[in-house]
Amino acid sequence: MLKEGDKAPSFDLASDEGGNVSLRDFAGKALVLYFYPRDNTPGCTREAQAFTAARRAIEKAGGAVVGVSRDSLKSHQSFREKCKLGITLLSDPDLSVHKAYGAWGEKTMYGKKVEGVLRSTFIVKDGKIAKVFPNVKVDGHADAVLAAIGELTGSGSKGKATSGAAKVAAKVKRGTKTAATTVARVAKVAKKATAKKAKATAKKARARTKK
Repeated sequence: MLKEGDKAPSFDLASDEGGNVSLRDFAGKALVLYFYPRDNTPGCTREAQAFTAARRAIEKAGGAVVGVSRDSLKSHQSFREKCKLGITLLSDPDLSVHKAYGAWGEKTMYGKKVEGVLRSTFIVKDGKIAKVFPNVKVDGHADAVLAAIGELTGSGSKGKATSGAAKVAAKVKRGTKTAATTVARVAKVAKKATAKKAKATAKKARARTKK
C-alpha cells in the first residue's frame, strides 16, 4: 500500500454521474479517494452514507470525495438511488487503480486467507499521498477524514462531526433525557393524585363510621 509522501498514481475512470473522472480534475483540492468492496452491502452502505453526510463539510474544508469499487456503473447508479447518495462513485472493473494504490491484496475472511479489496482511504493533495487510512473501520471514519483535511488545509475543521452521527446521538440523548423527565413528572403527579384520592376515600370512610 502507498504511504504518505508517495506520488499519487493517476487515474481516469468512468463515473456514475456520466463521463470520466481523473486525478487532475481535483487540482488544488484535498481529494478523499476511498476504496470499498461492494455496492449495497451493510458496511459499504454506511460508509457511503457517512461520506454523503460529510460531503459539504469536506468541500467547505477544501476537499472532495470519490468512492471507488469494481462494481459496474449500473450497480453504482442503483446504489446511489437506493441509498440517496450524494458522492461520486467510480468503476474500476479491472482493479488497475485498486492495485496502483495498494487497495487490493490478501486479507482474512471467516478465518481464511483470500485476495480481495482492502477497505482503505487516501487523501491526495498536490499530487501526493497526504494521508493514508488502511484497514478502515467504517463507523466514525468520515469524521476522522474531515479532521485530517482540516489539518492539511488549515480550515479549522478538526474535531467537527461530519457524518451527523454525533448530532443524532446528542438528539437521541436529549430526547431520552426529556422523556425520562416527563415520565418522572407524570409518575409524581399520578402518585399525588393517588394519595389524594386515597385520603379522600379514607375521610369518607371515617365519616360513614361516625354515622
